[in-house]
Order: sequence, then C-alpha cells, then structure tokens
Amino acid sequence: MAMGTRKRERQSSFWVATADLPLTAGHPFYDRVNQILDDNGFDAFVEAACRGFYAEKFGRPSLAPAVYFRMLLIGYFEGIDSERGIAWRVSDSMALRCFLGYDLTDQTADHSTISRNRRLLDLEVHQEVFDWVLGVLADAGLLDGKTIGVDATTLEANAALRSIVRRDTGESYQAFLTRLAVASGIETPTREDLVRIDKNRKNKGSNDDWENPHDPDAKITKMKDGRTHLAHKAEHAVDMKTGAIVSVTVQPANRGDTTSLGETLEQAGDSLVEVLANAIPGANAKVPLSDTVLSEIVADKGYHSNAILLEHARPGIRTYISEPDRGQRRWTGKSAERDAVYANRRRTRGERGKRLMKKRGELIDRSFAHCYDTGGMRRTHLRDHPNILKRVLVHVAGFNLSLIMRKLMGRGTPRGLQGLHARLIARILMHWALLKRSVKRQAPIAAHASGKQSFQLAAA
Repeated sequence: MAMGTRKRERQSSFWVATADLPLTAGHPFYDRVNQILDDNGFDAFVEAACRGFYAEKFGRPSLAPAVYFRMLLIGYFEGIDSERGIAWRVSDSMALRCFLGYDLTDQTADHSTISRNRRLLDLEVHQEVFDWVLGVLADAGLLDGKTIGVDATTLEANAALRSIVRRDTGESYQAFLTRLAVASGIETPTREDLVRIDKNRKNKGSNDDWENPHDPDAKITKMKDGRTHLAHKAEHAVDMKTGAIVSVTVQPANRGDTTSLGETLEQAGDSLVEVLANAIPGANAKVPLSDTVLSEIVADKGYHSNAILLEHARPGIRTYISEPDRGQRRWTGKSAERDAVYANRRRTRGERGKRLMKKRGELIDRSFAHCYDTGGMRRTHLRDHPNILKRVLVHVAGFNLSLIMRKLMGRGTPRGLQGLHARLIARILMHWALLKRSVKRQAPIAAHASGKQSFQLAAA
C-alpha cells in the first residue's frame, strides 16, 4: 500500500449538499433525544414557563428557552463543566447544531448569552424543567417514588483558599500569620517562620473565622480524596427502584447530613406529589398521593440521629438508616427516641434492609459518578448557591433523560455509541468461535457412537 501525502493546495467545493455531509455517532442519539422532547411538548412548555421573562416588542434578540435548556443538557451528555466549553463545542459540532436547530451558516450562541439567560431566568423555572423531565420518566414507567435513598457529595468551588479573609478584620491569611509572628517576637518573619507558626495551630481552617469574599457560600471542607478546598455540598434523593434522581439540593459544605436531609426530602416530596399526580390522573383517589410517596427512606450512618428517626417515626414511613457504633446508650426519659432507634435497627438488620443498603451504594454512587465525574461537574464554574443549583438541576435532568435513552437505545450518552458496530462484530465473532469449538467437541462423540452402532449390527 502506497503512503499518501497531504495535499497542501486544494480548491474547495462551490457548494455541498447537506445530505452528503458525514454523520457521527452523535446524530442518532441526539435525534432520539429531540424526538422524546418533541413528543412530550418540551418547546411549548418552556416557552410558556419563560414567557414572563421576555419582552413582547422591545429588547435585544435573545436565546430561545428551548435552545438554552438544550445547551445545558449538552453539558451532561458531553461531559462539559463550563458554559464557555458548551458554547465552543456547539459551534464545532454538526450533530449538536442539528440538535439545537442551527443551520450550518447560523451563528451559534456564545457563552455570555448562555450566562445572561441563566441569570435572568429564576430558579423556579429551572426546577419546573427538572420536574417536567421527572414527568416524562413517570410516563415511561421509570419513576416509583416510594423508596428513596439519600446521600451527599462535595463539589469544588470556583474560589481559592489563598483568597480567604478573616470575618472579623478582613485581613488575608498571610497578613494574619504575619501579625501572629510579630506578636510572638519575630520582627521580620520569613516564609519558613510563618509555616512553623501555622503548622500546629488548632482550628486554623474554621469556617466561623474565615470566608472567601468572592464566594461567601463556599465553605472550607475536606474533599473525598482527602484534599482541603472551598466546596459546596450536593445532596441527591434517588428512587431506589429505578435509579432516577427525584431531588437535588446545593447546600453549604459544612452543613451536617442530619441538618441537610430535611430540605432534600421536602423538595423530593413536593416534586413527586406534583409529578405523579399529573402522570397518573385519578390514581390513589381514596388515599392522598402525599401518603403513598416517600414511604421508605434509605441512608448511611451520617444521617443517623435520634431527632431524624423520631421525626420520621410516623405511620406509613419506614427508615433504613445505618447505625454507627455508639456503644451502650442510656435511654432515661427518652422512650420515644429509643423505640424509633430500635425499630430502625431491626429493619436495617433484616433481609430487606441489607438489600436496600447494597442497592443504595450502587444507585446513589452511580448518580454521583455520572453527574459529576463523567458528567464534568465535579468542579463548579459558578458562584452563589442559586446560580449553581440552576445549572445542577438541568444537569441532573440530563441524567434522568439518559435513563430513558438507556431503555430505548441501550446507551445513555452519545459517547456510549462510539465503537458500537465494532463491539457488535466482535461479539458475533466470539459466538461463532464458541459454536465452532462446540461442534469440534461433539464430532468425535458422534463418530464413536456411529462406530459402536455399526459394530453391533455386524455382530448381529
């Protein structure tokens, strides 16, 4: 085979038929996503929800709501964390242009247009879009809403630790250490002196004393990998039957699990009641729908407390929360708390409790991996919790849409379609090799049986 050389000078075609343009693996995936959105009236829904934020006659031309939310969904499907990266990817991809309705000659939206639309549209609109996707899941039979698992993870903030300042004086960390060194008798402290003074100081990273002036919502916390960063806390409520995320909240990273649980469960209950009531008209007419959702709560030991178990020790609600080893406990004057703790302990040690604990680690950790690791949102590029939550809500809605895509196509992202034909051919060849091997093994047995039969006939 002769080696080809790159042609340095070539004349471009005068025109190219769009039917002749090459298609990538992303085209059939995004075509199917668009079909799901169109069949359920997504464009009309978001236009009606966002109508109050757009002027009827005056104002600069803006981004259509359906295009804006599709661009944020692209952030999940393509694993892009920043709005600048989404804008660049859209301008460079024919599949994404087709998904958004852009022609090849159209100018796509830049990152500032996406950012401006996000700032102008309020948080409630983004929550409505999230609930709309939950309704599509309910129609597809991928939402149950009875057994909910809850867990949280940390998202790295768009702020640096070196920029933190004292809450009381406003001085920087370096200036604070310098003042301590001077007070200890070192007139001109070196860097080594500052490190030595700071090394054994207790509570040196307390959120009560320090804050970032550019992002007050970011809190100093230890990440999952052991590093210390300014971060936020994202908490998921996951349907334990289907793996769908029914609620997501963004809260301070230093807020304890027992404190943040209430907000996440409240949001999950509101969304499920509204979504299931619209998806199943007339269902549960005798029993209120609010009494049929969130009947079981599954969580790890970080959510275990007397107050949490006592709060949810109501008829129709069962908790499966892992209990930490606290040793022998005293229950004098706490009979109600004791009964709630013992009932939860009995349930978690049962067969169903053990199955739910295994499934909790599988489904909730999977949602974190898909949304924040392969989904690209482990580090946020926005500041303030309402802004971050807007982006996270639509990002998680993309994860829920991927559940429908897995049901229809077997793949939840366009990257999953890469090399699909090659894997299919390899699987066919593997089965063909196994078939040939089994035929070779059966051939001597058949020959021996036929020989034995002829010998018997000759003897007769």
